[in-house]
Amino acid sequence: MLGHSLLSQFEGVPFREVTLPFVDSVERAHEAVRRIDSAGSEDGVRPLVFSTLVDPDVRAVIAQANALYLDCFQVFISPMETELGVSHTHEIGRSHRVRDTDEYHQRIEAVNFVMAHDDGVSTKEFLSADLVLVGVSRCGKTPTCLYLGLQYGVRAANYPLIPEDFRDMKLPSRVEKFRKKLFGLTIRPERLAQIRHERRPNSNYAQLDNCRYEIERAEMLMRQEGIPFIDTTHSSIEELAATILHRSGVARNVY
Repeated sequence: MLGHSLLSQFEGVPFREVTLPFVDSVERAHEAVRRIDSAGSEDGVRPLVFSTLVDPDVRAVIAQANALYLDCFQVFISPMETELGVSHTHEIGRSHRVRDTDEYHQRIEAVNFVMAHDDGVSTKEFLSADLVLVGVSRCGKTPTCLYLGLQYGVRAANYPLIPEDFRDMKLPSRVEKFRKKLFGLTIRPERLAQIRHERRPNSNYAQLDNCRYEIERAEMLMRQEGIPFIDTTHSSIEELAATILHRSGVARNVY
């Protein structure tokens, strides 16, 4: 993730990203070096290697590759050891272990909550939701909720705004009483039509004019009801989740 973030700062430079997981022995390190060197020979440029290895023997092997070797782990670990006066464990895979079972179960329960309250299937437990996302069908509510649950342990539900809601220009009665938990998503009509055509080709549901109508009315309704909303068209799930949490004030957990 750190390597990906660093590469994103070099706009216009094409990168082919390859992940080599479970390099946990000297033998596997030598195999990784062969793959790194082979990639460099094929591409005609030295690879960039972002390493999070903790075993010094394995790190030493990878450092021999014909590549720019960037040791992300040691950049931070060494000064932390000095500051804390404690050596790190040198154990592999600790960041992926369950460190706190209560937090882990909270995270799993958040994902279960998202799945049980997807697309307005059930609203009976909205009172215990941290967030309720609203918007027209296929604007990105479900994947955003799943990411919020899995990544941050947020109990996120979602509810679709449908044409019947736009005739009355009122919030559906099932969600109106939870208005303080509501956050809206919108999307450009052209992108929505493209997504809907993949789901229901040549249907009125997917027609551009219908998409324009639904989005226009949904945005009007959200403004009328004072519901904050953001456009999902050009934003990643990560960006959407971070923005929603920041603007809603919902606390996030970090796992």
